[in-house]
Amino acid sequence: MSAHAEATSPHVMNTYGRLPIALSHGQGCRVWDTNGKAYLDGLGGIAVNTLGHNHPELVPALQDQLTKLIHSSNYYHVPGQEALAKKLTELSGLTNAFFCCTGLEANEAALKLARKFGHDKGIERPEIVVYERAFHGRSIATLSATGNPKIQAGFGPLVEGFIRVPLNDIEALQRATEGNPNVVAVFFETIQGEGGINPMRNEYLKQVRALCDQKDWLMMIDEVQCGMGRTGKWFAHQWAGIKPDVMPLAKGLGSGVPIGAVVAGPKAANIFGPGNHGTTFGGNPLAMRAGVETIRIMEEQNLLAHVEKVGAHLKAALEREFKGLAGVKEVRGAGLMLGIELDRPCGVILNRACDAGLLLSVTADSVIRLVPPLILSIAEADEIVAILAPIVKAFLVEPAP
Repeated sequence: MSAHAEATSPHVMNTYGRLPIALSHGQGCRVWDTNGKAYLDGLGGIAVNTLGHNHPELVPALQDQLTKLIHSSNYYHVPGQEALAKKLTELSGLTNAFFCCTGLEANEAALKLARKFGHDKGIERPEIVVYERAFHGRSIATLSATGNPKIQAGFGPLVEGFIRVPLNDIEALQRATEGNPNVVAVFFETIQGEGGINPMRNEYLKQVRALCDQKDWLMMIDEVQCGMGRTGKWFAHQWAGIKPDVMPLAKGLGSGVPIGAVVAGPKAANIFGPGNHGTTFGGNPLAMRAGVETIRIMEEQNLLAHVEKVGAHLKAALEREFKGLAGVKEVRGAGLMLGIELDRPCGVILNRACDAGLLLSVTADSVIRLVPPLILSIAEADEIVAILAPIVKAFLVEPAP
């Protein structure tokens, strides 16, 4: 254990089950703890550190912005908001953006958009379709939209107005909403992150888009974790050739600077008016510079093609390593958002990988999640496999506790 990282702190609320290390600094896809031990970063701050650590172009840009303005207020125009909104609408094919600080806030704004969309149509009690195993945040509303009873426990009464359906089943969606005039939106992650790296199939995405068009519902796609190039396209739903009406973003958009956004198309872009929604820190000049520079560097370095190539290499290597291995159910995901599902809870692998110099996470109890920086090299992908495979294989032959 690091001398600077106790298991619990007497002054910090006990809200996280932390590993017994404290990180000091990073370079590229590697980080070091306060004792000088190095780790390969297979977690990227949970899909946040898009450009890795201490990027030679991002850091000077942020330093430059720090000397100018960190925060001003939305009482005034913020030129960086216009620049980032223009870029996000170009990349998405949508029309307008609102900026906040987190994925939770972006999802909360999407839920408010859907409700006001319904009220503007004369629907007094709007309802939103959400999904089993979804994760949209931990505020009361986003927690209610989330499909995990364990993290909902103790926080009732939850917000009403949600209809829950299974993934990739268009008939179940039709049955759950049949004859219900209060439905206003369908809300989901293209690839569920916290729920266990569960992708929506392209054909299903097209079916939902058609149903939303037919019923005049908003199609709201949470790209907080799977967006910003993580799958090899700017936004994961683009593999299906569709456009949402509302798209929350966060995590990788600012390469580590807190940032969130809601990007909307014509059907939703003008639902909010002055006074309907807002945020103190959202759209601040530092976060906007981080977003603009992140996208610029991603484009200049052709990171989307890089992610597709390295992600395919990593996935294939994991599949080869675990092929036919009893206890490994599936390797799934796209680009550099991959999950290895085991047939049993495997939280202990988090600590064992850390001890071996690899940062990753375990989500949904039995899924090993890899969401490294998008600059990960082929050699570093091979290193992930070389460290992780023996740990998983040793774990699977252990007797049950």
